[in-house]
Amino acid sequence: MAAFATGEHRWIGNLGNLRNAVRQEVIARQLADHVGDGTTVLDVGCGQGTQALRLAARGCRVTGVEPSADLRALASADADAARLELELVAGGIDDLDELLGERTFDAVCAHGLLMYLPDRTAAVRSLAGRVAPGGRLSITVRNGHALAFRPGLRGDWAGALAALEGPDYVNEIGVSARADRLSDVEADLDGVGLGVVAWYGVRVLNDAVPVDQQPPADDDELGLLLEAEDRVGRLDPYRWMASQLHVVAARGEA
Repeated sequence: MAAFATGEHRWIGNLGNLRNAVRQEVIARQLADHVGDGTTVLDVGCGQGTQALRLAARGCRVTGVEPSADLRALASADADAARLELELVAGGIDDLDELLGERTFDAVCAHGLLMYLPDRTAAVRSLAGRVAPGGRLSITVRNGHALAFRPGLRGDWAGALAALEGPDYVNEIGVSARADRLSDVEADLDGVGLGVVAWYGVRVLNDAVPVDQQPPADDDELGLLLEAEDRVGRLDPYRWMASQLHVVAARGEA
């Protein structure tokens, strides 16, 4: 996650914006379809702990792995404020064996992580090794099928053309990252014995809004916005045009 570290301060400054609110809420709703209350969860690259804390509030026993001391501090402070139990571990995906030993989990999450890693296949293998029999793996990737969509909607024609040339891009916090296609992710999962049970689009209708745009102050308007994003993220052809793809895979019973 060294690449992400260069944009971490911008990430923290953008936590309250509309783009982040949509992404976090939509992923939480999708995740609720697959992670039961009270189960064990590993969140790798948990960041400020948004999803980890939501899962902990549902009674899940959550272990968050995060290399950034600043992001761990945010997660810890929010957990304390909400009186939630959250195990936070300093480290990254390459440290899982050292940090966790032989531990496996009912659900393993890696949201907003894979696009910063040089080897997606190796990362999927590492994450899959932490999924218990009958468990789920939940990952997000930048959508390589629609990389030109955001710059096109913003009228950035040069950016749209550049996005058609390959999977590499510079994201909203100024960090170089990589987009992936669903078929490649499915192949990685199949290679480690996991089968896709569902996939979703994340942030379709509001992906082109400015980085500094805030959520609507009107709760009713925000509720409608989130409901629209939730629904289109589950439907073709809309989900193919999402900023990110959220893929949930399962391991068979032992």
